[in-house]
Amino acid sequence: MKSYTSENIRNVALLGHSGCGKTTFLEAALLTSGAITKAGKVESGNTVSDYDKMEIERGSSINTSIIPVEWKGKKINFIDTPGDFDFVGEVHAALRAAEAAMIIVDAGSGVQVGTEMAWKACEKYGTPRFFVINKRDKDELDFDKTVEALRDQFGVAVAPLSVPISADIDDELMEAIAGTDEDLMEKYFDEGELSEEEIKTGLAKGIAAGDIVPVLQSVFQLGQGVDDILDAVEACVASPLERAPYEAEDGEVEPSKDGALSSFVFKTIIDPFVGKISIIKVVTGKLDAASEVYNSNAEKPEKLGKLFYLRGKEQIDVASVPAGDIVAVAKLQFTETGDTLCDKSNPVKFAPIAFPQATYYIAIEAADKNDEDKMGTGLNRLREEDPSFVVDRNVETHQTLIGGQGDKQINIVLAKMKDRFGVNVKTVPQKIAYRETIKGTSDVEGKHKKQSGGAGQFGDVFIKFSPSTEDFEFAEEIFGGSVPKNYIPAVEKGLQECMEKGPLAGCKVQGVKAVLYDGKYHPVDSNEVSFKIAASLAFKKGIVEANPCLLEPIMKLEILVPDDFTGDVMGDMNKRRGRILGMDPQDGEQKLLAEAPQSELFDYALGLRAMTQGRGSFTMEFVRYEEVPKNLADEIIAKHAEEEENK
Repeated sequence: MKSYTSENIRNVALLGHSGCGKTTFLEAALLTSGAITKAGKVESGNTVSDYDKMEIERGSSINTSIIPVEWKGKKINFIDTPGDFDFVGEVHAALRAAEAAMIIVDAGSGVQVGTEMAWKACEKYGTPRFFVINKRDKDELDFDKTVEALRDQFGVAVAPLSVPISADIDDELMEAIAGTDEDLMEKYFDEGELSEEEIKTGLAKGIAAGDIVPVLQSVFQLGQGVDDILDAVEACVASPLERAPYEAEDGEVEPSKDGALSSFVFKTIIDPFVGKISIIKVVTGKLDAASEVYNSNAEKPEKLGKLFYLRGKEQIDVASVPAGDIVAVAKLQFTETGDTLCDKSNPVKFAPIAFPQATYYIAIEAADKNDEDKMGTGLNRLREEDPSFVVDRNVETHQTLIGGQGDKQINIVLAKMKDRFGVNVKTVPQKIAYRETIKGTSDVEGKHKKQSGGAGQFGDVFIKFSPSTEDFEFAEEIFGGSVPKNYIPAVEKGLQECMEKGPLAGCKVQGVKAVLYDGKYHPVDSNEVSFKIAASLAFKKGIVEANPCLLEPIMKLEILVPDDFTGDVMGDMNKRRGRILGMDPQDGEQKLLAEAPQSELFDYALGLRAMTQGRGSFTMEFVRYEEVPKNLADEIIAKHAEEEENK
C-alpha cells in the first residue's frame, strides 16, 4: 500500500443493523478497487473484515475492524462496526476516529432498530453521515419507498443522490445544496441552476454540517453501485484536516499535519499470537516507527516498535504515518483504549471515549477453583479489548461480577475465556449486599468474665442502642470512672467490628447509635481485650432487642423509551416493586425517572429490550437503602440460617 498525504485520507465508520450488509459491502469494495481478486462471503467464513474465529462461527461481526480501500488517489479507511446492540461500545469508539459515517439500510427491512441507534450515535458525536440502501436486486424492494421511510424517521435533510454527481439532481437536494452558502443560494434563485463544481462544493459543505444526508443505492452481493459509493465518499467526505477540533483536557486540538505529535488509541485487540495491538488515530504531526512517545494518561513513555496498517487481520508495515491516518502498533506496555500518545515536550490529553454504562450483570466463578487467578488475568485482558465490558469484585458478597450491554456480549466474554485462556467459567446466582439496621431502642449489659488460673479477664459495659442517620455513632456518658478512659476506645472498636456482621442475615449493620453509660472493671483482670469482648456481647444482644430489620439497595433509573411502549414499561416497573417518579417528553420518546430494588433489576436490560423491540435504553445508579418487605426478609433470613447450618 502506497503512502497518502493527510488531504487524501478519508475515515468512514460503517454502521447499521446486524445483517444489513456492512461486511458484504467491504468485500465488494475491496474487489472493485482491486485489493482482492475474489469476494468472500459471510456464510463461507472467508471475509476480510470478519476474521475472528467467533465471528466466523456466528456469521456476524463482534469486533471493530479496519479495512483501508484505495480509490482514485484516495485512501478510505473503513471502520467496520458490529450491528448488534450489545456491541454499541464499538460504535462509540469508531465515531471518535471517523470523519463521516455510512449507515447501511437493508431495503427489504427498511428502518430497523440498528438504523435508529446508528443515527443517534452520529447525532451524539455530530458526525456527518449518509445512507446506503442495500439489496435492491429484488423487484419488490422499492428505493423511493425506503427513502420516504428514512425521511419520515430522520427529517427532510435525507435526500437521494445519484452518482456521478451532476446538475441533474433532485430539486429538494438542489435547494438544500444552494442553502449551504449565500452566494450559491443567490445564484440558484437568479439562474435556476448551479454548475457541477458548485454542486459538489455545496454538497460536501452540507454533508459536513449535517444539513444534508444523501441516500445512495447498491446491490453489494452483485457488486452493483459500489464504485458509485466509493466515488461519493471520495468527493463528499471531508479530509481529516477539515473535521471539527477534538476536545482535550486543556481546550481543543485542531487537526493538523504540522506541529508536534498528538494521537489517541480508539481500539485495542488482544491477539492470541501477537499480543496486544493498539489502533491509533493520528490527530497532529506524524507518528514514526521505532520512536518514543509519551502516554499522557499513564504519564509514562512508550517505546514504539514497528507500525502497520491493518486490513482485517493482514498487517502492512509502514515507517511513518501522517495526521488523519489510522495505524496499529503491537505490545505497548502501559497504553489502554482511550489513552493519548503525544510528544512529551508538547503534552496533550484528549477527552476519554464515552463508552456506555454497563446495565446487565452476572456473577461468575471459575469451574475449577485452581483457575481463579487465570480467570482474573483473562477478564482483565478482555476488558482491555472492550472497555464497555466491566469487572466488579464485590467485597461484601465476595462475588466476581461481569457487566455489559446484554447477554450476547457477556456470552462472548465467557466463550473467549475458554477459547483464549483455557478457563471454564460458570454463572452463579447473584447476591445482594443487604444491610441490617434497628427501628427501636434497647438498653443492655455486656459482661465478659473468664478465670483460668492467674490473671483472668473481666469487662462489663452498659450500652443504649438507638437508630441514627449516620452509619455508626458512638458516645460515652461515663461518670465516676466506672469504665476507665483507657478502655473506652476498646469498647468502640468492639462495636465497630460487630457492625460488619448483623444478627439477622450476617449483613453489614448501619444506622446505629451506641451510648456507653456505665460499666464495671477489675483492677487486675480487666484489659482492652476484655472490654472489646464485652462490647461485642452487648451489641449482639442490643441489636436483637432494638427491633432489627433488613435493608435492600434501591436503584435510580433513567429510562428512555419510545412513546408507543411507555405504558408497557411503566406496568413492568410496578411488577418489579418499582415506582415511577416522573416523565419528561424527549421528541417522540419519554424519559422515565424511576426507582426500584436492585434485586428486581438483574435482567432489566433484557426485559426492556424485549418490551421495546430493542429501542429502549436506561442508566442506573445506587441511591439508598430501604427496608425489605417482611415476607421477603423472612425468606432471606431463613436462607442465611440454612447456609450457616450447612457450613
